[in-house]
Amino acid sequence: MIRNILVALFLSMSCFMVGQRTSSSPYSYFGIGDEFSSRTVEQNAMGGIGVAFSHYKYLNFTNPAAYANLRYTTYSLGALNNDLKVKSSTSTQSSTSTSLSYVAFGFPIGQKAGFAVGLQPISTVGYSLTNSLEDASGTLTQITLFEGNGGVNRIYGAFGIQAFRGLSLGLEADFSFGNVENSVLTQRRGVALATRYNENTNVRGGSVKLGALYEKVLKNNLKVSAGASLKLANDLRVSGDDYFYSLAITASGSESPRDTLSSSRINGRFNLPLQSTLGVGLGKIDKWYVGLEYEMQDALTTSGILANTTGAYRYDNSNRISLGGYYLPKINSISSYWDRITYRAGVRFEKTGLSIDGSGTNTNFTAINDFGISFGLGFPLKRLSTVNLGFEFGKRGTTENNLIEENYFNLRLSLSLTDINWFKKRKID
Repeated sequence: MIRNILVALFLSMSCFMVGQRTSSSPYSYFGIGDEFSSRTVEQNAMGGIGVAFSHYKYLNFTNPAAYANLRYTTYSLGALNNDLKVKSSTSTQSSTSTSLSYVAFGFPIGQKAGFAVGLQPISTVGYSLTNSLEDASGTLTQITLFEGNGGVNRIYGAFGIQAFRGLSLGLEADFSFGNVENSVLTQRRGVALATRYNENTNVRGGSVKLGALYEKVLKNNLKVSAGASLKLANDLRVSGDDYFYSLAITASGSESPRDTLSSSRINGRFNLPLQSTLGVGLGKIDKWYVGLEYEMQDALTTSGILANTTGAYRYDNSNRISLGGYYLPKINSISSYWDRITYRAGVRFEKTGLSIDGSGTNTNFTAINDFGISFGLGFPLKRLSTVNLGFEFGKRGTTENNLIEENYFNLRLSLSLTDINWFKKRKID
């Protein structure tokens, strides 16, 4: 009965996740939007590490080989609250958004394999930007409004198996889907009608990830681990329609379309190159762990997409380095609940690969970097289930070159419900 209720809850949450708008970042204007990290709340609380980490009850979104060590059926539901302060050289604005981060569950298959499926958003679009032009006397001559909404989600399945003693291999396949709408409204002084360019697109594509994880137990129960994952190169296909038309804007702000000036079909692509993640770790099971991780990817390319034709931005190579871990004082403590809490912390630095020209000359590009410090707590419930909290403070971008700096605080929450193995035969006394 409980299992049926959980399945129904996860399905209803999945439907809500597909339709949510979860970003207010100006950087969601670029590409397929503001991209989410494909990591659990527990991983994000440790700076985003995971490729060299495995656990018998926690899911791992970084390395599918880690599921070879999964020993319990685990349901996991994650949520994110983002407090964002956007700062330019002249003004500051704040916003808050709340969204579901993922719905997933995994289960062991025998003693040497595991499988997981889930649904996650991978990007979201939710921006509203205004650009004003003035003449030499300071009179407003033109105002342009850029707006966008939508996002891309992925559904995936991952499998891991212990191939040799200490060595596990994994495979993950996913399908990405979503809708993105971009529009540009322009109103000129002294002109009766405004113009709007509207682009509605569907995004579709699939990808495959390969993973490997090696773990060896040393003296004093120390365990050393090394992991790697390769997300193979893939394309996200973009198709849809664009319309350019004139319209009248009333005093109340409502729009009345007039004439269609042009329309066409859109057929574009995001070409995503190979993404590699490498990591090492050291620790004791259910006591402590420290891991170091490095991720790299060549510059992605695009074609047939509205924003890419402006020349105001470009993609470069991207990389990320993360350091983090956890500490668990005493997992089976009877006298102190606080000794059974898992304490997590981490730090990361990321070159996003996005470079923007704020000068308007299309020659002076500034790289957009992201830096974050994270902390977390894992509160044990009955049996092996946990409630996990994660806190992250970070900064993205810069106010140099007429750009925008974002200071954010992410509060993450996950519920990890652990059940017995579905495939374990029950015995009746």
